[in-house]
Amino acid sequence: MIPLKDMAPAAANNINTRFIILDKGKTTLEGETKACLALVADETAAVHFQFWGEECDAFELGDIVCLVNGIFSYNRHNLVLRAGRRGKIEKVREFTMVYVEAPNLSEIRWVPDPNNSKYVQESVLSPYSRIFPPLP
Repeated sequence: MIPLKDMAPAAANNINTRFIILDKGKTTLEGETKACLALVADETAAVHFQFWGEECDAFELGDIVCLVNGIFSYNRHNLVLRAGRRGKIEKVREFTMVYVEAPNLSEIRWVPDPNNSKYVQESVLSPYSRIFPPLP
């Protein structure tokens, strides 16, 4: 399992991690498929997670989720973590996990590294989620 802070955008399904669901947006339709965005976090960082289809109804706030072979990439100009076609998400327990809401990896500008095919952090767009702002 890798901590969220160690992720970088990539086109490969190679992310194995665990996180807690902190907030969930409304379910919408992307064509004929349901989709919803959530704010998830572990003890190192937070990120936006894209749920698809039945996943939208299967997971709730406070669920602790294990992601296997996930992907951290752009979807409709938003940087999100998701299971993708090859990945799998599974609820492993609920309510008890240490987490932080910053940094939010979805709120960082990433650029290609000129020395290899990976991405590196260029700048922070917002320290917290602009979609799920922290409570005052």
